[in-house]
Amino acid sequence: MIESIYPAFLVAAGLVTATVLTSTLAFRFGAPLLLVFLLVGLLAGEDGLGIPFNDAASAYRVGSLALAVILFDSGFGTRLRTIRQAGAAAAVLATVGVVLTAGLVGIAARLLFGLTWLEAFLLGAIVGSTDAAAVFFLLRVGGIAIQENVRATLEIESGSNDPIAIFLTLALIELIGSGGSVPQMSLDFLLGFTLQMGLGVAGGLLGGYLIVAAANRIKLEGALYPIGVLSAAISLFGLVGSLGGSGFLAVYIAGLVAGNSRINGTLALGRFFEGTTWLAQISMFLILGLLATPSEFLNVAVPSIGLALALTVLCRPIAVWLCLLPFGYRRRETAFISWVGLRGSVSILLGIIPLTAGLANGQLLFNVAYIIVLSSLVIQGWTIRPMARWLGLIIPSRIGPVQRVDLDLPGKAEHELFIYRVVAGSPVVSGGRLPRWARPSLIVRDGHSMKQQNAGNLREGDLVYLFVPPQYLRLLDRLFASPTAVSRDDEEFYGTLLIDAKQSVALLTSEYPTASLKRVSGELSIGDFMANRLGGTPEVGDRVNCGEIDLIVRDVDPNGAISEIGLAIIESSRRIPLFFSGNEIATWLRRKLHRRRGG
Repeated sequence: MIESIYPAFLVAAGLVTATVLTSTLAFRFGAPLLLVFLLVGLLAGEDGLGIPFNDAASAYRVGSLALAVILFDSGFGTRLRTIRQAGAAAAVLATVGVVLTAGLVGIAARLLFGLTWLEAFLLGAIVGSTDAAAVFFLLRVGGIAIQENVRATLEIESGSNDPIAIFLTLALIELIGSGGSVPQMSLDFLLGFTLQMGLGVAGGLLGGYLIVAAANRIKLEGALYPIGVLSAAISLFGLVGSLGGSGFLAVYIAGLVAGNSRINGTLALGRFFEGTTWLAQISMFLILGLLATPSEFLNVAVPSIGLALALTVLCRPIAVWLCLLPFGYRRRETAFISWVGLRGSVSILLGIIPLTAGLANGQLLFNVAYIIVLSSLVIQGWTIRPMARWLGLIIPSRIGPVQRVDLDLPGKAEHELFIYRVVAGSPVVSGGRLPRWARPSLIVRDGHSMKQQNAGNLREGDLVYLFVPPQYLRLLDRLFASPTAVSRDDEEFYGTLLIDAKQSVALLTSEYPTASLKRVSGELSIGDFMANRLGGTPEVGDRVNCGEIDLIVRDVDPNGAISEIGLAIIESSRRIPLFFSGNEIATWLRRKLHRRRGG
């Protein structure tokens, strides 16, 4: 009995090690890393190395726990300014968008598989939500630098849309099993949804504040803080779920509260959660890979891939477009958000529920959901960067530090360590005197460390260590920047014209008499006008569409105010002939009405 545990440990740890090692190949060939994790599990399963695993209930429990860890870390790393900037649009996508997607996929599933309407809509609910692990990994770890409002929308949507998909799935399974009436089910659905969301939000807020208060008041050994915080978050997940609320929503909101509060050991918490989240993702995808039997996919492969394509190019885009119409997103932004509808572990976990519930077509629904996830990771996961580049949403690289180190200092001192490499032609090598706040703490030259007074003037190739508050980062960038000209790609992204943020809107109105500018007070500065339209804290690359022109944030000052604005004239020939924005539709309707009245 005791000896039997060693082979189990050997196999489990060996699979994790193999998964970690294969990640190097994924980075080299640009493959989605989560797809690699899933494939390792599939290759180790019954149709591969022959490791037997068919315990669907245990896989669901482990996957749910791993997803709770991932969602808490996702919330912990999301800033409140991101919520303010894209929270409303993301909330609509996470609720109405999931319902619309599930309904459209259900119609397609009915046509492709001949399922009953309830089973077809159940399949739509299973694959209706995007996957937080996949989206956060590809956007954050994958290093795709896209516009902040688009990134914020995708991250918040993926982190908060699981509860509605889970609730839809459970409600439809209950309806199929009980044969209840649809009107009564509709009432139960509304009451149950309100209860789950209400308890999830309330539990997440209260639990998050309690976690922060406990971490700040209870004195523990430093290494115990991250363990205590994470275990408290998982306890909150279980408590809210036991009370009938959405544990997933609660743990995500608790992460938001904790990550945006002054909590002890923020740096240690971030590092601990990063490693724990990796382990959770690897464990979850490995187990879900072991659970599947690829030989069973052959019978349903063709219609399943067809449904995956319908979800990718039809159902998700329609739902996203309808949800984002009131929020002023440009066509390219809507197109990218609709494309990054990655399906992942959540869809497979929800696909397990019909199996455990004993539905007649439970195995079929699980297999179809699995193939849709594989198709999504291959098609969308492999093409996110090319799609962002084609749509012109990638932010061109900007001068920045070689390395940036967060420091967890006593007394809540908000300083960071920035390391710059001195380049030829930068202001710091021209003999100019450095400002007091930018005096280096250490200079490394030819492998030797020295103080500033011993180093003299900075030279090309020096590594400069500066211990300063993070609000000075943009000013440091300018001091250490190379005087190279703006590339053609930068001009395309930031605009070919540079305008003063302090100029009045009246200046733009005289040159570009568009309807959206005529309704704005001419006394308002262009910078303030953009800040009002964007909401939250403006970020470099943010755009405001004004009819035939786009105003682009080129730079912001240390206080977060817009300091440089670019202007780009939109060429109608390059527009995407889909995803018309709400402003464009309103303008078209006004022109139609004007022509009729004129006639």
